[in-house]
Amino acid sequence: MFAHQRYVLALIAYLSLVCVLAGCGGGGGGSNPDMIPFVSDRDGDSEIYIMNWDGSSQTRLTTNTNLDDCPTLSADGSKIVFCRQAGGNWDIWTMRPNGTGAVQLTNNPSNDYGPAISANGTRIVFVSNRSGNSDIFVMDVDGSDQINLSDDPSRDWYPCFSPDGSIAFMSNRDGNAEIYIMDSDGSNQTNLTNHAGEDFIPRFSPDGSKIVFNSDRDGNFELFSMDPDGSNPTQLTNTTAVSHWGGGIFSRDGTKIAYERAADIDNLDVYVMNADGTGQTNLTPAPGLDGLIFE
Repeated sequence: MFAHQRYVLALIAYLSLVCVLAGCGGGGGGSNPDMIPFVSDRDGDSEIYIMNWDGSSQTRLTTNTNLDDCPTLSADGSKIVFCRQAGGNWDIWTMRPNGTGAVQLTNNPSNDYGPAISANGTRIVFVSNRSGNSDIFVMDVDGSDQINLSDDPSRDWYPCFSPDGSIAFMSNRDGNAEIYIMDSDGSNQTNLTNHAGEDFIPRFSPDGSKIVFNSDRDGNFELFSMDPDGSNPTQLTNTTAVSHWGGGIFSRDGTKIAYERAADIDNLDVYVMNADGTGQTNLTPAPGLDGLIFE
């Protein structure tokens, strides 16, 4: 089930779980860091795919009976980090950008999910409920040195690195979902949004000058952007009878944003638009569930 659908239909639970990944056509090991990752059930279960920014060359990367989700690509295009549900819980895995060489990085009876990799490729930030609630953890890229950064009794989700190493994330510690930012060591945790609406799934632009995020502050889930200090919030999408999910992921040159649009629980698609919100185009119009983040 998509966590997004719980929000869209009932808003009975916060989401618990973008990124850009690379791939190769035809099995080569070369990397192309400017492709869109997405998750689809088109072949029967949750698997990871990639495509070009025009929707072409949609290619399946994972093939197994587990659920695979939330892929993120290292800045140099050499590594994909993702989460996999096997044996009843989610763990963090890594693989090459052609889908080969999968290696498990976490092995915990709790759930570890929602990874993102630092710009220099040395650290991975992720969510874990091993402490009894959802907290933001960080580890080395090989899975070692796992540390709880947020360590708060509230629920913290959806972390991402800025180019300078600071970490944005979502938390309900102030009573509703807000976007926070903290230093790479977990210090200076600061609320950026402080709004009555639900604000979630932050993602930085490649140059760090903007954060794109989802919010229902206008009564419907839409995409917004803001400066990294929380100023200048700007609504990018404005639609009715649909919801936008999966945050927004920027193209490497910062001119495009990929995002999700759900017309109903049976039809989720990946869209792309210009960074100012214009030129919205459906890249996966076939029936079914195609998204940036499942669970």
